[in-house]
Amino acid sequence: KGRGMRVSGEATPHHLILPDEAVRGFHTNTKMNPPLRAVEDVAALREALIDGTIEVIATDHAPHARAEKEMEFDYAPFGIVGLETALGLILTEFYHTGLLTLAMIVERMALAPARILKLKHKGTLAPGADADITIVDPDHAWVAEEQALQSKSKNTPFIGWKLKGRAALTIVAGQVVWEAT
Repeated sequence: KGRGMRVSGEATPHHLILPDEAVRGFHTNTKMNPPLRAVEDVAALREALIDGTIEVIATDHAPHARAEKEMEFDYAPFGIVGLETALGLILTEFYHTGLLTLAMIVERMALAPARILKLKHKGTLAPGADADITIVDPDHAWVAEEQALQSKSKNTPFIGWKLKGRAALTIVAGQVVWEAT
């Protein structure tokens, strides 16, 4: 990028927040690929996200059945549920701490991915664009609890985390497809 090459980068909330110390208990919900890294690496990823070197926040949604994750760490599959906690984690860790503005978060979670993937009618509210919109409540306080996750899988290291901010409503092609309860 510094030499003008057209490259892009992404990071996930779990890689932007959790250091490799989270794996010490060998809980399989901390087993992901790429693996979690040292505190210094997390700090470098965070700085790259803040300065725009990393343009995209990806969910890396990789659900697994409970039975797949309930085994010895070495034999469990890689991956966690990322979709349902991504926005809350990013708002809690970056917006409510003043590290990113809401506009920067929208850029990294919606606009940049659409632009990079050349999805002409996505990531914008311009006339003629697809009416795909997520309404966000940045101040909604909630706790990530297994029973609250709507995904069939519950494999996430963030169970019990207190988060601030979440999606309130999702519209796809102009139709409400999901609404927070």
